[in-house]
Amino acid sequence: MNNAHPVQSAIDQKIADALEPAHLEVINESHMHNVPPGSESHFKLVIVTDAFEGKRLIARHQMVNAALKAEMQGPVHALSMETLTPAEWLARGGRTMTSPACRGGAKNDPIFGA
Repeated sequence: MNNAHPVQSAIDQKIADALEPAHLEVINESHMHNVPPGSESHFKLVIVTDAFEGKRLIARHQMVNAALKAEMQGPVHALSMETLTPAEWLARGGRTMTSPACRGGAKNDPIFGA
C-alpha cells in the first residue's frame, strides 16, 4: 500500500480484488473541492470489467459500493463512477468524462446557504 496515499491505494486494491478490471483508474479529485491540501475524500473511478456484463448501472454501482464499504463509511465523502464493460469502453474510444467543477455543496445552495 502506498503510505503517501493510503485511501487511494486501498480503493485501488479492493476494486482490483473484487472486480478484476481490465482497466482501472482511481483519481483523487479532492483538490477540486474545499478540503485541506493532501485530502483523500473525493474520488473518481473508471472501472472496465467483464463483471459488469449484463448488469444495469445501479447493480454496477452496488458492486463497487460493496467493495468499498469501509471507505464509504469513513474517509471517502464523494465517489464518482464510470462503470463500463470492455465493449462499452472500446465504443467510447477509451475516454473518460470530464468531472464538473465543485459547486461548494450546501453553502452555495439557496435553500441551505446563508
